[in-house]
This record gives sequence, C-alpha cells and structure tokens, in this order.
Amino acid sequence: MNEEKVKTIALRCFASVIVMSVAWPALAQDAKTPYLTMAPLDQYLMDRDGEIALARSAAPESISRDAEVLVLGQKGYETVIKGKNGFICMVARSWMSPFTSQEFWNPKIRGPECYNPPAVESFLPYAVKETTMALSGLSKSQIRDGIKAAVDKKELGIPASGSLIYMMSKDAYFTDNNNPIFCHLMFDLPSMNGAAWGANQEGTPVFCQQLDPAPVTEFYVVMGKCSDGSPGTGVSNSGSHSHTH
Repeated sequence: MNEEKVKTIALRCFASVIVMSVAWPALAQDAKTPYLTMAPLDQYLMDRDGEIALARSAAPESISRDAEVLVLGQKGYETVIKGKNGFICMVARSWMSPFTSQEFWNPKIRGPECYNPPAVESFLPYAVKETTMALSGLSKSQIRDGIKAAVDKKELGIPASGSLIYMMSKDAYFTDNNNPIFCHLMFDLPSMNGAAWGANQEGTPVFCQQLDPAPVTEFYVVMGKCSDGSPGTGVSNSGSHSHTH
C-alpha cells in the first residue's frame, strides 16, 4: 500500500479545537485540487442544528445521545450540549488532517468524531490547539511549529491508555477523491511500530499512520456498518485508500 496515502484523514480529527482528536480519517492524498491557504471562515462553519446532528452521527446513538457536543464558532469550538457519559462529539475540520495532506485547508471536509473519556483528556487538546491557531490566521507551517513547541514543552503529550475515537458516520466528507463511506474506529497510542497490529498489510481492516510532530501512532479499524446500522464500504488494505484524522 502507498505509504503516502496512509498518511493523509478526520474529523482529528482531527480533530481540534479538538485535535483531534482530532482527530478523523483522511483519505485525501489523491486530491486533484490543491488547497494552499485557508478559505474564508464562513466556508468552514455550519448551521448549528445540522452540526449537532452530524457530530452525534459519529457514534451509535447509545453513546452519542448522552455525549457533550461541540460546534465550531468564530473563535473555536463551543460546548452547545452538556454531556452525561464523558464522551465528546464534534465535527473535525480540514486542519486536523496530517500536515502532509494536500487537503489541509479544504473547507468541504467534515469529520464527525466522538471521543471517549481517555481521548478527551489527552488527545482532544491537540485539536483544540490546532483549531485555535488555524482560526487566528496562522499558516500550516506555523501551526505545525506551534504543535511541535507544545510537545517539546510537555504541554501536549502521549495519548492516555484506552484512547478511542468513534468515526462511524456515513455522512462524513473526508476528501474530494470520491469520498468513500469509511466508517471506522480510531485508536491513539504512544508512537510504536504499526506492524504489532498487522496494520497496512494486504487484506487487513487495520490502517495506521505516525503523526508528526505529535508522539502518536493512530490506528484505524474499518467497521462493516456505520453508526446508524447502514453498511460501510468494508474497505481493507487490499485497496488504495488513505486516511485523514
């Protein structure tokens, strides 16, 4: 499998105000249109009710109905619904993608994500910081430098044990490259060799990518069904797919 493709998805979400997690699957390396700079902010914003529904579609209703919900505002993500179960659902935007992604500023990207409590504690701060920097007008290289500096200062670190992000929405938009329905679970671990999971091997449902400069390895496990029970693509590494967080 093309390693460069693996390095591209979500919603990290990415994302992000949440990094994503955000962060989200990026199947974006094959994009035909380069996005060199950030578009006007209103192109990244959504109708509030629509964003809430899309965020909740990241996980099965049994989880998302009691989760906290964030929506993107003018200055960052804002809590619009208080949760009861420790999960946080949101819609990651393009800047939660890996820094190698050609769609880093694609305003069409929407990556619904639902973080479990360990991911909220340790990985969501990446998304929050990335989003804050993006909305303040920083370039991609400046955002990357900011994340690296935060990692060096121990302000951001490794994911907590058990960090998991649901990305099971059939309505996600990951890439301009055909945008396959890619319902999956995303596991964030301290940097490790993906071979231990058999990731990126022919015929397996497990993808992985090394985040940089974050000391994180992301694993994506493909699900046969999406959060609403509808079928996913059932993709595996026998195809040429890439991923954006």
